Amino acid sequence: MLNDELKGQIQTAYRTFLENKSLKPRYGQRVMIAEVAKVFGNVALDEEGHRDGDPAVAVIEAGTGTGKTVAYCLAAIPIARHLGKPLVISTATVALQEQIVLKDLPDILRNSGLKFGFSLAKGRGRYVCLAKLDNLLRENQSMADQQQIFADDGFRIDVDEAGLKLYTRMVEALGGNKWDGERDSWPEALEDQDWSRLTTDHIQCSNRRCGHFQQCVFYKAREGVQKVDVIVTNHDLVLADLALGGGAILPDPRDCLYVFDEAHHLPDKAIGHFAHHTRLQATAEWLDQIDKNLSKLLAQHPLPGDLGRVLEQVPTTARDLKPHQQFMQQALGGVADFASAEDLGGNIRPQYRFENGEVPDELCEMGMELKAGFGRLSDQLQRIVDMLKEAMDGETTIGVSESQAEEWYPLFGALQARAEANWTLWTQFCLQDPEGKPPTARWLTLTEGGDIEVHVSPILAADTLRQYLWNPAFAALATSATLTALGKFDRFSHRAGLPRSAVCALAPSPFKHGEAGLLRVPNYGADPRDSAAHTAAIIEHLPEILADERGSLVLFSSRKQMLEVFAGVPAEFRQRVLVQGDLSKQELIRQHRKQVDDGKPSVIFGLASFAEGVDLPGKYCEHVVIAKIPFAVPDDPVEAALAEWIEKNGGNPFMEIAVPDASLRLIQACGRLLRTESDSGTVTVLDRRLVTQRYGKAILNALPPFRREID
Repeated sequence: MLNDELKGQIQTAYRTFLENKSLKPRYGQRVMIAEVAKVFGNVALDEEGHRDGDPAVAVIEAGTGTGKTVAYCLAAIPIARHLGKPLVISTATVALQEQIVLKDLPDILRNSGLKFGFSLAKGRGRYVCLAKLDNLLRENQSMADQQQIFADDGFRIDVDEAGLKLYTRMVEALGGNKWDGERDSWPEALEDQDWSRLTTDHIQCSNRRCGHFQQCVFYKAREGVQKVDVIVTNHDLVLADLALGGGAILPDPRDCLYVFDEAHHLPDKAIGHFAHHTRLQATAEWLDQIDKNLSKLLAQHPLPGDLGRVLEQVPTTARDLKPHQQFMQQALGGVADFASAEDLGGNIRPQYRFENGEVPDELCEMGMELKAGFGRLSDQLQRIVDMLKEAMDGETTIGVSESQAEEWYPLFGALQARAEANWTLWTQFCLQDPEGKPPTARWLTLTEGGDIEVHVSPILAADTLRQYLWNPAFAALATSATLTALGKFDRFSHRAGLPRSAVCALAPSPFKHGEAGLLRVPNYGADPRDSAAHTAAIIEHLPEILADERGSLVLFSSRKQMLEVFAGVPAEFRQRVLVQGDLSKQELIRQHRKQVDDGKPSVIFGLASFAEGVDLPGKYCEHVVIAKIPFAVPDDPVEAALAEWIEKNGGNPFMEIAVPDASLRLIQACGRLLRTESDSGTVTVLDRRLVTQRYGKAILNALPPFRREID
């Protein structure tokens, strides 16, 4: 299929792009264009135009500065258009998504000579639900009218004045074509709790039965997405679509050419999509509300026929379930020895993990009772939802009008979804893991309010991604600046479940690391395993290390050490430091840039989230200081369960997981230094294990080829 005409289109587009932008070809970019064209362009087709044969997957690590977005777009767009199939570009972060839609694709369209249409696809939760907006406006307007009527008689009715103003402005903006109904394009920031009342999900949405369907902003946006050549979206939306069977939100995966940018996030995102959790006390209170509210509804509106009979069963089932929730909370509280645990974000929460994912028999028996109870509740609510659906279609008379059914449908849909989520959780909690397969991680956390949160999660996404993504997809590219660990693709292949037919390649960065960057490993006589001594050494030497820099970034592996260092450095130095957590990430970066622009030195103290995806070119980051090798937080229950399983099977979790993961994170952290070809600066790692330990030397040798200065 990759004939001379297609090759010529790709080559001409690249040449035209470079000429129009006055750029020189980059070796890594050319490598990437060739690899993507080979994998996407040589897919064998069956009679229906679907892929015939092994999965077509390319995995390309493209170093910083390669220009990978331009490379994969110039190779993939002509092939996708030739096939008449959509190109779906998926990212892990909003920042990259916006960059591709607002900057990269318009730039390629202007300068490459290629003709294509593109659109941004977002989930239903990013769009206003017109039915909910209409209901909220009517409810608030009715309350305001009642307030006016009763005010003269001395009665006071509380009205959500701010809500009424917001909903009125939204309706006016929609009516005047001044707003497209998308959260991100509303001119002011919206709190999550306010927005959640205005949006819906696929369970609550009544689809074509909704009176607002013809004007629905989500379906209009979705219709637009189906008509373009390139769809830009995010990993979460792709995974949500695949979990629904594929083709529910995005086009059918069998017809999609996928590009997963920032692909190193894909395995963890996939694990998150198949993880479940519930809070015991909160769910008991929810069951109590179901009992009271539905009992009250039935007392006020006795309903005939099947709907009435099923509705009468729901409060009883909820009432019967509540004590089982409370018994489980008491039992778990008795079993769990909660210990403080720190997550990757530096947050500390009391946690208890079941070793090897094995839950004691007595807890399993109680869990089976909850599974059975939530199964009954879910089935009853599903029958109600189905009957309301029929009533909205006018297919049957169930004792409520079409408009009443339309009003009740999302409410009962939400109840059914929560009941089913609890049924799924308790099913997974009690399940016997198959012999020889990775176990499910099962753990508990204690909330600030004293509620127990129960968690279950797969520890690897390999089988899931293989089954739902790589096997059905027409073709796929996974790319990132960091896909190898210790110089190999093994880690990503293992976690992402890559098919055997996958092609792995490196597209080298154009940066001259040896000329532009210096890697220092000083000897301050403190081992990071002695936390107090290591912190004291950082406090003593950091002001001297960063004395002459304009913009710097200091990365810590724990919030505790970060705050101790901040408290310990001299007051004069502290004035130039901005600490993660004091401000939002965006505001902290804005203030840092402003301080540097004003000619004042500025230092950011950050945790793991500042080690990737942060772009501080030139003077904004001339020195990156890394406190220690970023080994994973040992408290992470999914990673701990994976390590346990590897050890049980005769492996070495430290060498197989901890070291490759730390290598990848350290490469990401070092990647904050050089953001453009004109950048230069220093990376200082305050961890002697890089040179004293055998595994440290392997990590050191996998880092970018900076000049080295090792004491």
